Amino acid sequence: MPDGHAAQARDRAAPARAPGRTRPLLNALLMVASVAYPVVVWLASGRVSPGWIALLLLALALARAGLTRDRFWLGAAGGAALLALASLGGDRWGALKLYPALVNLVLLGVFGLSLWRGPTVVERLARLREPALPPAALAYTRRVTQVWCGFFVLNGAAAVATAVWASTAGWALYNGLLAYLAMGALMGGEWLLRRRLRRRIEAARDDEAAHV
Repeated sequence: MPDGHAAQARDRAAPARAPGRTRPLLNALLMVASVAYPVVVWLASGRVSPGWIALLLLALALARAGLTRDRFWLGAAGGAALLALASLGGDRWGALKLYPALVNLVLLGVFGLSLWRGPTVVERLARLREPALPPAALAYTRRVTQVWCGFFVLNGAAAVATAVWASTAGWALYNGLLAYLAMGALMGGEWLLRRRLRRRIEAARDDEAAHV
């Protein structure tokens, strides 16, 4: 009988552990789908009805909203639904090209609201590795969050501009490659700057300790 209870306990525990294992995989698949979206639109333009891509867009937005359960991404799902509906009125690819701009708008909202209400997005990420942040680090994380807000404004404006004035190939090139390269460059530059500032702080601490 105890073995039976143990087996039942294992059976009840197994489903509870499954989301923890599957969520990172789903997030990774969702990220790949988001990155590939401009390329899919470029390949499908002129070959596939925009209605099919509209369904893909809606599924992508709903999946992201379902995983995060954040009101910003729920709003993004609603915006994606409007873009999808707008594309169904005819051969309208323009509405489908605005999704990257919508994503930048949502990210701007997430980062911007964290500046207002606190703690900032960057601070929350930093505390995952270093829970006790000094005041200088808190000021730095706030400044980095502001920089990301500026990036989302500029990148979102570029996404709108390419959707309106660029060819489908040019739009896909920017939103599917160049925007991510710019994001990677910003992340890499911030990482190098953070290491440099950390070395300065540690050197200052060592110098202060030597004079005590």
